[in-house]
Amino acid sequence: MDKQEINVFWFRRDLRLDDNIGLNMAFQSGLPVLPVFIFDPLILNKLEDREDARVSYIHKSLKAINEQFNKQGSSLRVLHQTPLEAWKHILEHHRIHTVFTNSDYEPYARQRDQAVADLLKQMGVHFSEHKDHVIFEKDEILKSNGEPYTVFTPYKNRWLEKFLGGAPLTVQPAGSRTGKLFPCIYPFPELETIGFMPSSLRVPRVNYTSINKGYERSRDIPSIDGTARTSVHLRFGTISVREVAMHAVHNHADTWLNELIWRDFYSMIIWHFPHTVNESFKKAYDNIRWRNNEQEFKAWCAGKTGYPIVDAGMRQLKTTGWMHNRVRMITASFLCKHLLIDWRWGEAYFAQKLLDYDLASNVGGWQWAAGSGNDAAPYFRIFNPELQMKKFDPQLQYVRTWVPEFNDPFMYPKPIVDHKMARERVLTEYKRALTEP
Repeated sequence: MDKQEINVFWFRRDLRLDDNIGLNMAFQSGLPVLPVFIFDPLILNKLEDREDARVSYIHKSLKAINEQFNKQGSSLRVLHQTPLEAWKHILEHHRIHTVFTNSDYEPYARQRDQAVADLLKQMGVHFSEHKDHVIFEKDEILKSNGEPYTVFTPYKNRWLEKFLGGAPLTVQPAGSRTGKLFPCIYPFPELETIGFMPSSLRVPRVNYTSINKGYERSRDIPSIDGTARTSVHLRFGTISVREVAMHAVHNHADTWLNELIWRDFYSMIIWHFPHTVNESFKKAYDNIRWRNNEQEFKAWCAGKTGYPIVDAGMRQLKTTGWMHNRVRMITASFLCKHLLIDWRWGEAYFAQKLLDYDLASNVGGWQWAAGSGNDAAPYFRIFNPELQMKKFDPQLQYVRTWVPEFNDPFMYPKPIVDHKMARERVLTEYKRALTEP
């Protein structure tokens, strides 16, 4: 047992040294800080691809952090165990005063953190959580009656009122931080030791310059690189959400800031309504009799539906681990409304493939597309894939990139469903589900 009393910082969705709230609080505590990361097999074992690019990116980010700690005569303690097993191991070897971490709002994370907090309490160790992943969390934005917002626009108005009326955002660089690390050198594990291989997929760099070039329009055009590509970095915390928000404010990028508000909104929703991960927010939508045709689902996944804009998006996802946001809406709507396949099937597929997969935002987006979620598209709003293609890819640049054979009748499949028929079918079913007792 190491008799020196220390504090611990537990990295999770905050893989950076700059402007890391929980890490900063740990360093301000006055005790040496042992940094920890846990590769959780309860999460990793659900991943189907042993070359999962997200695991590769986490490993790469942790390695960069560890190299910085090595320069200070310390290291990152990386474990590959269930969280409870990992903390029992750490507690056996260290005398800990407080474990600092940043809050995670997903249902599994909340259960995990409660179990760890209970274990630490039994050992006389404090568990200190901090807001870092969002601008406003949990109960910070509420209606006047104390209830959470469930419609975006009034939430957004209250968010902006509090954001603009509060203290200006600040970002704390790692170099400005005081405090010291616990002197220790632990071996840093190779990716293969946790059962994964390096991925050939690469995480795109943040493109802040995109917000200065007509972002409001360019973000809807899938053929151009008109998005900021912050989503992956925000998902894993390799950039600070406060840094992103400051860029939006300084560049008067209201549309970009609006997307951060949506992110906070969905995070708040999953905190207050965790059941919506598996159930419709609007209960009546659980009455829908989904067709769930497996062959049609496979065609959708493979990008072989016969609708070029849909197929382009699905192929982009499969090839790069990313899909343009406008096309995400089109593909999701197509699955739920043209094919009458349960939104949960699509949500699960995106969970496997998206580099920037975030449970709160993904569930929120899929329920929006299905009509069952918060402030969702009305059930009678059904995207016409042909019109969407003409509007957002009029020169077919995006389609030609991902579906080069689309105009070859011998190579490209015919539409698996007729738009007019599918529209009438889904309207009939939704009306029945929403009106029958």
